[in-house]
Amino acid sequence: MSNKLEKILWNFRYITILAVLLSIISAFSLIVLGSWDIIQAVIFYNPLFDDSISNNNELLFKIISAIDLFLIGIVLLIFGFGIYELFVSEIDFANAKFTESTLKIRDLDQLKNKIIKVIIIVLIVKFFEKVLKYSENFTTPMDLLYFGLSILSICLGYYLINRK
Repeated sequence: MSNKLEKILWNFRYITILAVLLSIISAFSLIVLGSWDIIQAVIFYNPLFDDSISNNNELLFKIISAIDLFLIGIVLLIFGFGIYELFVSEIDFANAKFTESTLKIRDLDQLKNKIIKVIIIVLIVKFFEKVLKYSENFTTPMDLLYFGLSILSICLGYYLINRK
């Protein structure tokens, strides 16, 4: 009786395949959307193609927004592959081709650390996206000082996280 229950419990780990599949579908969707946003930005917000556009801010804003989608897609890919390797099976193809890869996960802490690092990059990109959006409101030297200090604090935080 105990063996059957343990076998049922052990096989229940395959429920994580649903999370894996949905993560990979979501990652694919975000990467396609990001690509579409970049194509649209290059065509419709580019001063080279449209004389009525006087600066590159809107183009840059659209491209940074697309990069944000790419990064979130990467988080979902890392999550999907990591969950699969941790709960279902190691990916033999990856083991044969790559000795070390971002998508190879050995334990839950490694998965968590990889996801946290990419999420921090997403937050940094999101911060610069907001700064770019409101940059025309920077009118005083104090605004520029606060902007510089915020960049310095982000860099310092990123350094502290990546310090070994």
